[in-house]
Amino acid sequence: MNILITGTSKGIGQAICKKFLQEGHIVYGFDKLKKTINHQNYHHYQIDISKDQLIELPPINILINNAGIQTNSELDVSTNLLATIKVTEKYAFQAQIKSVLFIASNSGTTGSEFPYYASSKGGVIAYMKNVAIRLGKYKATSNSLSPGGVITELNKHIIDDKKLYQEVLNETLLDKWASVDEIAEWSYFITTTNQSMTGQDIIIDNGEVAKYNFVW
Repeated sequence: MNILITGTSKGIGQAICKKFLQEGHIVYGFDKLKKTINHQNYHHYQIDISKDQLIELPPINILINNAGIQTNSELDVSTNLLATIKVTEKYAFQAQIKSVLFIASNSGTTGSEFPYYASSKGGVIAYMKNVAIRLGKYKATSNSLSPGGVITELNKHIIDDKKLYQEVLNETLLDKWASVDEIAEWSYFITTTNQSMTGQDIIIDNGEVAKYNFVW
């Protein structure tokens, strides 16, 4: 199948890209950074989806909207939400589409992060549901995956600070963060194995949302 993934040069997007390539798919990757994956079935386009014009591609079977930033400014909304809408509207609504996946965040549900970032991800979850409604006529699914803490370069400043890292782990039930490979496995399952779940947000956060401190 033809897979389009945004934000493929590092982190979660890179791991998702490698998973689909491993499974034999053709992957088109958009990223404002240079190519970091060398594979005969990988086609990289250095595109900033919030600024650059989107290119023409063969019909896409699976679209994974992963690209995102965290600046605590209006840029979060323009990239995480508005640019994601632009990509989806261009590539998703056609007869060959099978599935659309949005990488959101548990902060889109809890609101417990920087205001612009949390708002952008909450908007992504709402937009995902709108896409699910409109993709129904194609018998295609639309879902979002909302990670909590994930071990990536973006979180290096937390991971390298033992005290700070333990503080955030204490906010989980399982005393750990997810790996990028685990998020990639979830992404593959939701878009390929799954045939009936649509319009749903799946929270993968080791119990951050469920954790609460009860005082008697």
